[in-house]
Amino acid sequence: MNGGPSGFHNAPVTRTFVIACGLLTIFAGIQGRASSLGLSYQDIYQKLHLWRLIISAFAFSSTPELMFGLYLLYYFRVFERQIGSNKYSVFILFSLLTATLFEVLALALLKDPTSKLVASGPYSLIFSSFVPFYFDIPVSTRFRIFGFRFSDKSFIYLAGLQLLLSSWKRSLLPGICGILAGSIYRLNMFHIRRAKFPDFIASFLSRLSWPSLGAPSSTTPSGNFIGRPSYAGHQLEVPRNYPASAPFASVAEPPEDSISTLVSMGFDRNMARQALMQARNDINAATNILLETQSR
Repeated sequence: MNGGPSGFHNAPVTRTFVIACGLLTIFAGIQGRASSLGLSYQDIYQKLHLWRLIISAFAFSSTPELMFGLYLLYYFRVFERQIGSNKYSVFILFSLLTATLFEVLALALLKDPTSKLVASGPYSLIFSSFVPFYFDIPVSTRFRIFGFRFSDKSFIYLAGLQLLLSSWKRSLLPGICGILAGSIYRLNMFHIRRAKFPDFIASFLSRLSWPSLGAPSSTTPSGNFIGRPSYAGHQLEVPRNYPASAPFASVAEPPEDSISTLVSMGFDRNMARQALMQARNDINAATNILLETQSR
């Protein structure tokens, strides 16, 4: 399992967010303030240091948290490719605001004036993303290690567990708040999943996007792809690093459960069937084909 094509191809918002988190974490470390990052009751309700709400949404307080956090943010770029940069920006903003509100309410309830109960870092976005990861990303491989069953998704869950417990109670609270925010988004409360930024705001944000840093151009030469069946005006393009596909007539009809899995992710049924046939019924490869098609 992977997050689609390597790099930040068709994921400019994720690229900007990852770079911002990395730079702010490094800056805080250089300034010697990394250990003081985080939120406490005293910071918010007594000293009114509201600027900490912004810093705590981006900068990690330690190198291990930064490594696991950026890895997960990078992997979850698959969701930006699936729903588009505009809606993914709404998802980021909703996750940050909702989880921060839960954190502030938790600080008010616990009223611990000495301890920093909320670890610093984009826990809200990362753990909000675990909700669609659990429901929408299919398992493509299962295996056993020392008698225990694992899947290709297990490595992402283990990285999330490591991050969730990295600062114990300080990281556990924002992680739970992030999961709550992601659950509210998935339940589509207030019809949030339909929300999009106005065109002029989306255009402005795209101009602020960081340089591509070597990511492939969104305009790909036609010679880089093979096998292009089309449906409803869309082309299903298969990168050459996928196994070469046989003609449709010689490929077995995709299993109904594989088609249903892709349909549950929001893809058109006929396009899901074509992608599975093109990928020789490899559901993970078919998912990547559909995500690439949808992102263009």
